[in-house]
Amino acid sequence: AGLLQSNALIKSRPFRAPHHTVSATSLIGGGRIPKPGEVSLAHNGVLFLDEIPEFKKEVLEVLRQPMEDEMVTISRINATLTYPSKFMMVASMNPCPCGYLGDPFHNCTCSQSSIDRYLGKISNPLLDRIDIHIEVLPVEYRELRGEGIQEKSKDIRYRVNKARKIQLERYKEDNIYSNSQLNPKGIKKYCKLNKEADKIMKNAFKKYRFSARTYNKILKVGRTIADLDGEDIILEKHILEAIRYRSFDNKYWG
Repeated sequence: AGLLQSNALIKSRPFRAPHHTVSATSLIGGGRIPKPGEVSLAHNGVLFLDEIPEFKKEVLEVLRQPMEDEMVTISRINATLTYPSKFMMVASMNPCPCGYLGDPFHNCTCSQSSIDRYLGKISNPLLDRIDIHIEVLPVEYRELRGEGIQEKSKDIRYRVNKARKIQLERYKEDNIYSNSQLNPKGIKKYCKLNKEADKIMKNAFKKYRFSARTYNKILKVGRTIADLDGEDIILEKHILEAIRYRSFDNKYWG
């Protein structure tokens, strides 16, 4: 894309953080002389969307296809170009325009209609493509001071690397290298639940009316949690944690 300063090999994964005023063309790629967009420049790296509801809804909607297919196809009169777009999308947002909805220490000043418009920028199909949703509560003083028992970064790194090695060994015959790459057939083969976990998943599926895509994503996240725990099978505590990572959308988007 003409962004490299030299012909040297790239040794670090890309991190792209476009501004919320970015256009759909800049995000996906294209133009009179087609060039790759942010999703392709973030290939095998991270695409970070800060304050995601501030992006135009029509811009966010164009992310659905590259997130699903991991590639972008741009058609022009003289040619059709395909760019890779296998990226990890990380997004952040406030729960409402003022940022205090649900805050135990501040009162929200937003009207319900403004909250609905704000959250409405993110459609359910786009939300459904995001594997993990986490609500971050206000940090208390003692936490800022570092009081209490905290897991060290080096210990977390060790567990993550150990889980990655487990996945590399598991999928060495399948031409993939992580749980996120599992297709439905692979999910059925490798994401085994014990009896209690299967019952929990069944009840959650009925209660929250998960889509097939959400169901598969929960199983893959549960498989990863089990790998971090060093377990061969997904236990009830693993599936409960994975389901909890998908309760955020039910709370705010219903």
